Amino acid sequence: MTTVAIVYHSGYGHTEVQAKAVHKGAASVSGITASLVTVEDATANMDILKDVDAIIFGAPTYMGSASAPFKAFQDASSGAWFNRHWKDKIAAGFTNSHSMSGDKLNTLMQMTIFAMQHGMIWVGQAEMNQSPDGEPGQADAINRIGSFLGAMAQSENAAPDITPPSGDLKTAELLGIRVATLAQKLHS
Repeated sequence: MTTVAIVYHSGYGHTEVQAKAVHKGAASVSGITASLVTVEDATANMDILKDVDAIIFGAPTYMGSASAPFKAFQDASSGAWFNRHWKDKIAAGFTNSHSMSGDKLNTLMQMTIFAMQHGMIWVGQAEMNQSPDGEPGQADAINRIGSFLGAMAQSENAAPDITPPSGDLKTAELLGIRVATLAQKLHS
């Protein structure tokens, strides 16, 4: 059985909704066991990630980078880094912020560098922007923000059951499917 862990922080619930969409995608792949792990749980017990085949990182973008709890998780992973526990695991990432850009690319770059330091294999988001011609940024369009380094979502100042929109969640789901499929190919 191939295993995928979605390790995330969510300050207000929006990134958790995105994490659940990633999980839904990964878990939909036959032969995959997927789990949702908060950064708090992972930081308290880094060994829960030692034997997984893929880790998908998720955090909101606050002030131009990943949230402080996600950064604390990164810092706490130094033992796993030193012992190369995550070497050759598949890695990917997703982020969410209020603004359409919100400097989310910087958060994904931060996650990518983090994964590279661990010797992981980064997998980006492969879907083209599927907004109808002349109507960019439609809420139900896959990859409406146009990110390929990872999945991006944009949430309004509303409850997480309303936002992020369906297109952003479908993009996250497709990232989960892609990572799980590639992890299966690599680790079978």
